[in-house]
Amino acid sequence: MDEDEIEKAVLAYLKKKGFTQTELVFQEEQQNKITSSAPISNTSTADTHTDPDIVKQILSFAEVENGPAKFQEGYSKLRSWAYSSLDLYKHELLRVLYPVFVHCYMDLVAKGHIEEARGFFNRFRDDHELMHLRDLQKLEGVLTPSHLEEMEFAHTLRLSKANIKMCQYSYDLLLQYLHKTESISMLGVINEHINFQVSPGQPSSITDDADSVSLIGNGQDAANLINQKEVYWGLLEDSFEERLEKTGGVMSDPDKGDGETGEVELEGNKKRPGDGGKQGASGKKTKKDKASGAALKVSRPESTTVSTAPRVKSELSLPSVPAEVEHDILEDLRNRVQLSSASLPSVSFYTFINTHNSLNTATISHDGSLLAGGFSDSSVKVWDMAKLGQHDDNSAPTENMLGRSSEKPYTLFRGHSGPIHSATFSPFGDFLLSSSSDATIRLWSMKLNANLVCYKGHNFPVWDVQYSPMGHYFASASHDRTARIWSMDRIQPLRIMAGHLSDVDCVQWHANCNYIATGSSDKTVRLWDVQSGECVRIFIGHRSMILSLAMSPDGRYMASGDEDGAIMMWDLASGRCVTPLVGHNSCVWTLAFSGEGSLLASGSADCTVKLWDVTTSAKVPKSDEKKTGNTNRLRSLKTLFTKSTPVYDLQFSRRNLLFAAGAFSKGA
Repeated sequence: MDEDEIEKAVLAYLKKKGFTQTELVFQEEQQNKITSSAPISNTSTADTHTDPDIVKQILSFAEVENGPAKFQEGYSKLRSWAYSSLDLYKHELLRVLYPVFVHCYMDLVAKGHIEEARGFFNRFRDDHELMHLRDLQKLEGVLTPSHLEEMEFAHTLRLSKANIKMCQYSYDLLLQYLHKTESISMLGVINEHINFQVSPGQPSSITDDADSVSLIGNGQDAANLINQKEVYWGLLEDSFEERLEKTGGVMSDPDKGDGETGEVELEGNKKRPGDGGKQGASGKKTKKDKASGAALKVSRPESTTVSTAPRVKSELSLPSVPAEVEHDILEDLRNRVQLSSASLPSVSFYTFINTHNSLNTATISHDGSLLAGGFSDSSVKVWDMAKLGQHDDNSAPTENMLGRSSEKPYTLFRGHSGPIHSATFSPFGDFLLSSSSDATIRLWSMKLNANLVCYKGHNFPVWDVQYSPMGHYFASASHDRTARIWSMDRIQPLRIMAGHLSDVDCVQWHANCNYIATGSSDKTVRLWDVQSGECVRIFIGHRSMILSLAMSPDGRYMASGDEDGAIMMWDLASGRCVTPLVGHNSCVWTLAFSGEGSLLASGSADCTVKLWDVTTSAKVPKSDEKKTGNTNRLRSLKTLFTKSTPVYDLQFSRRNLLFAAGAFSKGA
């Protein structure tokens, strides 16, 4: 038997078992032997071959250890032992099974035991489908050793170690089992692919299982390092809320008088049709507007909550706001309805029908007067709510009508050459941005009904685009794993944010315009400094791709929704998850905070809109939850069911009316 084969077998064994120092000593000895004189080398070689029994034993031992049967047998015994453990420790010991299952399967594939790997996967996959269905569907496509390098998901798993949290007692029990049973194959997998974060004392609560296992663990250390950077999460200096607070609810420019009153009434007339024709909602709103004394009393608590947020300067050169627009915004804020668990918002839902599954995205303007839809045929359609229902019965509108005729129900915009994935109105409703599979972003004028600019920079489909809270600047997210910052007056991006390991699926601006958040298929959310382009926070905890993001009005919290229906509330200052919100059973496509930040609305593919009490959830940090038994972790105030309409978009108006949109789907 060749000596090189023996050395390789011994080195492989030492590396697999994690005997790093022994491995280094062995390699040094081999190096010394090579550099020594030839006669001595020949003598040592002869001496090595004098005992063939030892050679056979070493090689046979290596073959047995790497045999596919050992993986099935070792995992089956480990699984039976974990499930038969004491209930006090069982939920922590069961955490080990999924990472071991994944890496056993990939090790079998890497060694070329394809049939045995498929048998192993099919035999034990049922144990993990409930919590890890998306990952298993990806893993099922790994069929050859080359797939481990070519497929991003599998390659990332192979290069990283899983992180598992457990108490000292559970950790000692696991080690005792592995040594007692001499399960070398399982010990090798655990040693090579798993990091344990051992805590003293009793086991953690079973409700913490959601964030106790991280398959891709290498990013956690980097995230902890990045999350030490300081984030200034406050509101902008001289924001609209601050101006309203300074004026004390009085008109900022009393000289205008009658002219401004007329503008406000006109704005109100625009909004009433935009409320979806619901007379009840409009009636309530009108009553509140007329009761000025009550409105002022209601707005006082909101002003005090806004004033608690620190003030920061903008790092961007923000555009000036026209006086008329500023007046309308302040009037809306002055008449804002204060929402709480006892005072839920009125909801106006816009339903698309006969879309034939071609509607990809929908967006609503801030006042609800405009509704836009992006379609698979590369078209964008915009409906003016004030014009709906004003057509003659004899002149039925057709989809092919284009121009400025008031008889058609929508304005058709064409220019993209691929399906539309996202659209967003500017804060003041005068512009619309759309993004497409053609890797471009287009700017449309609502006054001219025309395309003004085509922004090119991304190399692949652009999944999302969002205006900044003050307009002029916007951010985009793409399949090319980057997010980019743009301004309306430049055709090239101002900043490129690179760092995600997979598609950037959604993007959201911070309230002070100094940061943007991005959600990715790599299951992480990142916060970026707009001025420097650096990543200042990494949020780890989701188990599937991130589909939606929302920032609280005071800029302190962020909500993120994923493909599995989970919502997480994050504290931007600490980078920690404040609370998970569990209730949806399908993709969370949209999130929106109420104007004062007391409520969070979530829309999902499960055809529901849920309202959450943020004031209760955000005040309970995880450290305190363990003491109280997690009783206050989440509070779902109400679930609103649609007939059969997945929810595409949610938007709170400045007066706290909730707008929603979706496409009717019989199969939903």
